[in-house]
Amino acid sequence: MMRKPLITLLFGFILFPFCSFSQNFYNRDTIQVIEIFFSFANWDAQLDANEAAETYIYADSVRINGQSFDSCGVRYKGNSSYNPTNQKNPLHIELNTIKGNQDYNGIKDIKLSNCYKDPSMIREILSYQILENYMDCPGSNFARVYINGQYRGVYTNNQSINDDFNLAHYYQADDTYFKCNPQGGAGPGGGGVSPDLKYLGADSSLYANGYELQTNFGWNRLVALCNTLNNDFQNIENTLDIDRAIWMLAFNNVLVNLDSYSGAFRQNYYLSWDKNGRFVPTVWDVNMSFGGFPGGTGGGAFTPSSLDPFSNATSANHPLIKQIMANPLYKRMYMAHVRTMVQEMFASGQYETWANNLMTLADSSIQADPFKFYTYTQFLNGLTTAVTGGGGPGGGASIPGIKALMDARAQFFSTNAAYLLSAPSILNHGSSTANPIYGSTITITAQVSNETAVYLGYRTDHTLKFNRIQMYDDGAHNDGLAGDHLYGANFPVNGLTIEYYIYADNNNAGLFSPARAEHEYHTLTVSFPAPNVGAILINEVLASNSTTNLDPNGQAEDWVELVNTTSTPIDLAGFYLSDDPMNLMEWPFPAGTIIPANGYLLVWADNDVNESGLHSNFKLSSAGEYVSLSLGLSVYDQVTFGVQSPDISYARCPDAGLNFAQVTPSPLAVNTCDVGVIEQNLQVQVYPNPFQDELFIDNQENGAQLQILDVNGRVLLNQDLPLGKLIVPTQAWSSGLYIVQIEHAQFKQTLKIVK
Repeated sequence: MMRKPLITLLFGFILFPFCSFSQNFYNRDTIQVIEIFFSFANWDAQLDANEAAETYIYADSVRINGQSFDSCGVRYKGNSSYNPTNQKNPLHIELNTIKGNQDYNGIKDIKLSNCYKDPSMIREILSYQILENYMDCPGSNFARVYINGQYRGVYTNNQSINDDFNLAHYYQADDTYFKCNPQGGAGPGGGGVSPDLKYLGADSSLYANGYELQTNFGWNRLVALCNTLNNDFQNIENTLDIDRAIWMLAFNNVLVNLDSYSGAFRQNYYLSWDKNGRFVPTVWDVNMSFGGFPGGTGGGAFTPSSLDPFSNATSANHPLIKQIMANPLYKRMYMAHVRTMVQEMFASGQYETWANNLMTLADSSIQADPFKFYTYTQFLNGLTTAVTGGGGPGGGASIPGIKALMDARAQFFSTNAAYLLSAPSILNHGSSTANPIYGSTITITAQVSNETAVYLGYRTDHTLKFNRIQMYDDGAHNDGLAGDHLYGANFPVNGLTIEYYIYADNNNAGLFSPARAEHEYHTLTVSFPAPNVGAILINEVLASNSTTNLDPNGQAEDWVELVNTTSTPIDLAGFYLSDDPMNLMEWPFPAGTIIPANGYLLVWADNDVNESGLHSNFKLSSAGEYVSLSLGLSVYDQVTFGVQSPDISYARCPDAGLNFAQVTPSPLAVNTCDVGVIEQNLQVQVYPNPFQDELFIDNQENGAQLQILDVNGRVLLNQDLPLGKLIVPTQAWSSGLYIVQIEHAQFKQTLKIVK
């Protein structure tokens, strides 16, 4: 007969974790206030002296929206936007240069641009506001910057592309990523190398002047990407997120953003290695979008308003564009993305509403800006009037008014032959079931017209790449009758969720559903057949691992062992481990994680999720704490342990039993219960958890004592625990965490509960 702990939670958790409602540092509806304080007056000269070496000088403090940080690194940044004669240079602030634990709402790097070559002063923020609808990109907003109490003007505050960004968007940190800018500054770098993705040969040193590696390794990956792109393009999707690359090129073209891969210098983007083993591009540095870049396309004279959507399609200097445009499927996908962006943002006038909102928000701050590069009148006319010749730093070519350019651009597309090609129509789509069961097979269908081929992109976990498979109208794929334009495709449900899109194609044009795919997608929620409570238990915990029980990387890390008490393998999709009763869904088991029949599974509790294998996003405390196993929000098992000695685990004795002992660790094996002190569990049930106005305690132990404390250690209840059911009224208790302690003779049990 299956045995399970007698102190258990009878009802599943519904958690409302404490959330920080602090202001988003990149919220476009606000203007950040950033104040820098140096103890010396010649800070500008010192910043200039350190600019070329990209080294920091140290501010006594930096204050962000009233919150102060000591001893922060500050330096000038930028290429053409930096000049030692400027009164307003771009700034990079690093809050944790000296004090490693300093951050503002999780932000450690602050990148401030000076609105160079932008009379409107909104190009960067507006460009990212548009782009975020189609691919992951940095957040961006305005900041008022002060140095030693003097107002230095309005800057754009742009999110840094770093490990935090990569982890949040591409689910991989501490791994390869490149800033694709030449080492010699704007334009071809030293040795004439640009970050244009040409294949220069197998020697990685040939690429060093064209790219900035931001990590300690990855040159061979970049060489492999360039080789695949140029010499084995049929396999490009194994090496590059091709949809993200197509969106990037569509954005660059529609917005005439030519200080980019699509322009003369082929620069200003990042390549980040994602958890699927491929590079993902991220757009960067868009202050010269909307036709503000004087260098052009690199292919001769052109008119910004009528820039050909296939600009550089045959350019040997732009192999990414050339290869995509030479592939009929990718070329039609590219034009589908162009149509979506033009229709949603420019033909509709949506961009103008956003532009006016930004200009209104910043108006008074820009008017007061003592060091802006353009006049206040030029700012006010930035949507409609071009600035030519000597306006702004360096003079140079005309910078068009944003609205004047983009209204003309929308008009150009409305008569462009490639833009007007007739695409299929996706009339409707659906699935064989609205609630697919994990382990089943599902059919996605789509009713389409004017098509020659239809594809389904799907994934069963949000962090995975989409699989693109062909859909069929042959009557054999749950698609109705052959030839009825109802297409079907089947695939196994083997993940936590289903995300999918449809792409329909003909010989002229293509169409996505949803139109912003792959950035947006249709979603189905997966249901999981739930094993009985007690089928899986937390069997052993080691929270003080010194020299033994090494993980595959040779590190002595904490671990949690689970045991399957049944004779059937169990898939742990939908299960979570946590050491925080306020956040039961702290670490999800990856889809496809199987615990064998009557077998064990080990999870390394080392907060090192980027290592291969099962590594949770939390560590355990040797001073004692709590571990839970839950299916979604339903608790299946929980263990509270006290202080652990080095290399002594806290284990059920016997395996899957009711009692615990401190024993010699035995990971993935029968617990060594011949050693150690048994800690017997009491026959007491405490429920529900979380609770509201009443807490119920069922007791089958004579002589038990009950004590309930709040999170500050204040005793709320201290009494003998009667046999049977005790109802504790809790209406007057505040929401939060409480500690239940039950003692019987020499035994003591502790439980964390939540109101």
